[in-house]
Amino acid sequence: MSPQEPFGARLRHAMDTRGPLCVGIDPHASLLAAWGLNDDIQGLESFTRTVVEALADQVAVFKPQSAFFERFGSRGVAVLERAVAGLRAAGGLVVMDAKRGDIGSTMAAYAETYLRKDAPLFSDALTVSPYLGYGSLKPAVDLARESGAGLFVLALTSNPEGAEVQRAVRADGRSIGATMLGHLAAENAGAAPMGSYGAVVGATLGDLSTFELDINGPLLAPGIGAQGATPADLPRVFGAAVRNVVPNVSRGVLKAGPDAGALRDAAARFADEVRAAVDAA
Repeated sequence: MSPQEPFGARLRHAMDTRGPLCVGIDPHASLLAAWGLNDDIQGLESFTRTVVEALADQVAVFKPQSAFFERFGSRGVAVLERAVAGLRAAGGLVVMDAKRGDIGSTMAAYAETYLRKDAPLFSDALTVSPYLGYGSLKPAVDLARESGAGLFVLALTSNPEGAEVQRAVRADGRSIGATMLGHLAAENAGAAPMGSYGAVVGATLGDLSTFELDINGPLLAPGIGAQGATPADLPRVFGAAVRNVVPNVSRGVLKAGPDAGALRDAAARFADEVRAAVDAA
């Protein structure tokens, strides 16, 4: 598919051809140790190179967690830049998990870091926080549209603390999370086969039938694997929107390393389980 296609169209194609799976790339110290690597720049480089070489041409979507690279300073960011380039060159889509959120020119600068086509960290999509008001995201929304990229907006996250904000009820009776979903549905109106503006919705949250999750856009769903959710849970949690779910698995796949074949097998198994659950819904 042409890189000029909007993110939503490219994502739909990638999930249909490679399987509906996002592998999180989270090189935290304990995972590096489990791979027999030191928690230093050499360990980070070895870990990241192995993941890219093993999975870049197999998995639909990758979600590098920027913080685990940033903690090593400029050398860590350089590793992240090479990873993004390698993943995208092999046809993988990259969702940069940076959860940026600010106002005005600062938000615009964040958007340019990840969503400007000639930026070293240009990614297919970016996670963003709307809790300075959805309108504060406008620079990212606009640049994503111009670049053919996408956004994933924090709406109903899996961490317990999120509920105090996301489920708070506004004066009009709608929760904050529902309000964010409504904004995204408006951004995606008329897009086919799927819009480019998605929400982050935890797979561990149980029954979400009171929320309108069918936003004509992707739903990035952390929580599969080590956090307790399974692919079989997806239809119950996401209902009619389940086909647009992008389930994220990190430790569930990465713990199979450093053997490249084991990583590929783990990713393929999760993708098959998700596809079976979606097809049965």
